[in-house]
Amino acid sequence: MSNHTALNIWVDDCARLTKPDKIHWCTGTRQEYEQLIETMLRDGTLIELNQQTYPGCYLHRSHPNDVARTENLTFICTTNKDDAGPTNNWMDPQEAKDRLTKLFDGSMRGRTMYVIPYLMGPVGSNYSKVGVEVTDSAYVAANMYIMTRMGNVALEHLARSGEFVPGLHSLGDLSPERRFIMHFPEEKLIWSIGSGYGGNALLGKKCFALRLASYMARKEGWMAEHMLIIGVEDPTGHITYIAAAFPSASGKTNLAMMVSSLADQGYKVWTVGDDIAWMHIDEEGQLRAINPEAGFFGVAPGTSGQTNPIAMETVRNNTIFTNVALTPAKEPWWEGIGTPPPEGLIDWRGALWSKDCGEKAAHPNSRFTAPARQCPTISKEWENPRGVPISAIIWGSRRSVTVPLVMQAFNWQHGVFLGSGMGAETTAAATGAVGVVRRDPMAMLPFCGYNMGDYFQHWLDIGKRLKKPPLIFRVNWFRKDKEGKYYWPGYGENIRVLRWILERVRGGGKAQETAIGYLPTPDAIETDGLQLTPEAMKELTSVDKAGWLIGADSMEKFYVLFGDRLPREIWEEHRALHERLNRLPD
Repeated sequence: MSNHTALNIWVDDCARLTKPDKIHWCTGTRQEYEQLIETMLRDGTLIELNQQTYPGCYLHRSHPNDVARTENLTFICTTNKDDAGPTNNWMDPQEAKDRLTKLFDGSMRGRTMYVIPYLMGPVGSNYSKVGVEVTDSAYVAANMYIMTRMGNVALEHLARSGEFVPGLHSLGDLSPERRFIMHFPEEKLIWSIGSGYGGNALLGKKCFALRLASYMARKEGWMAEHMLIIGVEDPTGHITYIAAAFPSASGKTNLAMMVSSLADQGYKVWTVGDDIAWMHIDEEGQLRAINPEAGFFGVAPGTSGQTNPIAMETVRNNTIFTNVALTPAKEPWWEGIGTPPPEGLIDWRGALWSKDCGEKAAHPNSRFTAPARQCPTISKEWENPRGVPISAIIWGSRRSVTVPLVMQAFNWQHGVFLGSGMGAETTAAATGAVGVVRRDPMAMLPFCGYNMGDYFQHWLDIGKRLKKPPLIFRVNWFRKDKEGKYYWPGYGENIRVLRWILERVRGGGKAQETAIGYLPTPDAIETDGLQLTPEAMKELTSVDKAGWLIGADSMEKFYVLFGDRLPREIWEEHRALHERLNRLPD
């Protein structure tokens, strides 16, 4: 029990509906976490990994039909359908409650109900918020211990703020036919049933920190964004903070934990957050950002000592792995880890794997949950209650053609336009087609809890309140030549692009004004030591007129979805882009 009457009443209501055998209020202690681990080791929910090489690490295997976020079963339940917008699934709030009440009735019978008070954001911050998740999953409780500041620290914050976001979750019977993730923004309420997967079940993450928080942020005048936060240190020791939005498979985690190739020159990258940023305007008109999370919930496949050595170091202890393969030495393994699969490898389903079986040993969406404090590059400011001052915002996505290596928006409004039309190329594994551009504005398409037309307007309104708005940039590490090879080496070499961004933030950096924005001159970005020809650099810093005109037509088809909810300024920028492109020679 807590000292908060409304919370106690809500928990009692949940218990009457779901009928658990026991109720456990989580306190957030290390001892409690270890007891959760022991419970899951006993019932087979967890497998202990090699404690000599991976101390404090465990493996969880989820049900084969429950391995990813289920966007088609994720709903925004607003009174007015238009308030949810054309890019969200909508359900009438009363219909949603009627449908799910039947599924929740008795769903925890024979199980323990865990009551998880959790704090999103640094302790003592005016920007932090409290959520309370009720769940029948010990796996969820253990992951929430890693991902949030859980237990008594949240109740202490609640005693001061008086407000919490309730979230009811049950595994149910894990049937996809009875799986729903419902958000009620007008009530600040989340209901989720039928899934134990992270994004569907760890309600503090996408459900609260993005879908509900984005709705709350618009009402309250701040921003909840699907963004990493990094600090880039220059040779003088000065650190510039950047927020960046990347759709999946576009290099987000690698940038958040980047090892600078120019570290010997004094350029370093510090990690503040890898996934979500809550941004507020301070009393001086400066945009500041906090990372509301306390852990990383990262994709394992493709993570290696080459692609992301910092992540590999981070997950060496106190980590819960989900749906990765298991070696005979009881160590985690996945495709792209950098070592060949050993004989006797057990796949993510628990079966003996062979190279000829035609299946991946680790699920493509297998994950790791690790404490952020373990990250070797974690910023000393990552838990600053005031947040960090944001000087630049980056949009980035995977595009093999058209989009240059880096470009700067003309101003805040133009930058919002660039973000609103951002698209990323799908992969064959995801869609069966390569190079199909899927619009994902600000990387928020699956996570915005209201009409995205209103969301664009909110971005424009925020800019008007900033005394010195951050500069906005667009990056693309994935341009290819005619042979299908990447022009840019990426990874740690991306610091060279970030250095140009720092120069622009400080009023320098060589640039050329073009029809699409300010582009670096071909010699503005240092390429010493890279196998990059002058012709390649010219290609990476030029305007593809035909490609941009095709892209502008595609943007228009996307924008019309929002009808009169799309801000006039977005249409003005779209028209201006067309006019500038048409003035270019063919």
